[in-house]
Amino acid sequence: MIKRGLVNDLPTAGRALVRSMVLIAAAAVAMVSGGSVFAAEPLTVFEWSGYEDPEFHKSYTEKYGGSPKYAFYVEEEEGFQKLRAGYRADIAHPCTLSTKKWKDAGLIKPIDTSRIKAWDNVIPELRKIDGVEIDGKVYMVPVDWGNTAVIYRTDQVKLDNKSIKFLTDPAYKGRISIPDGVDDVYAMAALLAGIKDHLNMTDAQFKAATDALRAVAKNVRFYWSDATQLNQALAAGEVVAALAWNESLLNLKGEGVPVEMMFDAKEGVSTWVCGFVLLNDAPGSEDHAYDYINAFMEAQSGKYMIEAWGYGHANGEAFSAASKESLETLGFGDFRAFIKNSLFQGAINPALKEKMIAEFEKIKAGF
Repeated sequence: MIKRGLVNDLPTAGRALVRSMVLIAAAAVAMVSGGSVFAAEPLTVFEWSGYEDPEFHKSYTEKYGGSPKYAFYVEEEEGFQKLRAGYRADIAHPCTLSTKKWKDAGLIKPIDTSRIKAWDNVIPELRKIDGVEIDGKVYMVPVDWGNTAVIYRTDQVKLDNKSIKFLTDPAYKGRISIPDGVDDVYAMAALLAGIKDHLNMTDAQFKAATDALRAVAKNVRFYWSDATQLNQALAAGEVVAALAWNESLLNLKGEGVPVEMMFDAKEGVSTWVCGFVLLNDAPGSEDHAYDYINAFMEAQSGKYMIEAWGYGHANGEAFSAASKESLETLGFGDFRAFIKNSLFQGAINPALKEKMIAEFEKIKAGF
């Protein structure tokens, strides 16, 4: 899985520039100090680039006088292979698609939830999600979540109902785009086929989902792998609807493009969840590790994530702190109802995953 990237802030696009300047400044300090703000800090966080943003861990910085060390990976498989090869860190930030794989490889250890100050405020549905809890033990502290949902140009797509089935309408041939990612597209296909558990589909369900995906593919102009490419195509009207991430909504609205996202589609919405895990053989301080996670889990950190990044946060109190305008834009006005309408991404049965990959390659090739 490739992590969802940074997003511009809506409705004040200027905040995106401020946030970028903060990250650039932090990176500059990090370069001067040999890779982190305080190179002697006894904590290494293995992370997606961008999440070192100091706004996410203010209380940690206040307590210890600086940020921890950071190392980065671009894609979860890259991080997994680096850890298996012997790289050592204290905390990592995978998503629920991968947690079980990391656990089975002996890379992570259970979380002591009594040490997570906001654990009781974690959205209940997230605490039990596949990949957060494994075999009755908690292996991940869920932190951020977002969506792969249908975005459309409101000036070019007229909908009579809140259904994503319009993606299969021949009237939109050559005007649709979907990701070049099997997890996202099969989650969408499962929703179209009315399947609520796409992680362990039967043969009949898999066929139904594949048929639904093939019907959408007939209208696909291109399969996107770069959100910027997709945003430009939507802005130019090259495509009028797409399966996209939250960031596209914020970026395009910030540019004045008339778009909406179908967070309230009657079929449901696909939701990914990522969070922190404690790595085995960690070289640093476990006390620092829990303090860092606790800083990230604070409501104010969650408020920043919602307003500046466009993602949901695991701490339910963050939604009370965030602006009403941001919540309404993201479809989070009633975030508990939003969560209940979600098809959560998780670890797909390996044999099923291989079938998905094989069929998706055929579909992309026109078969």
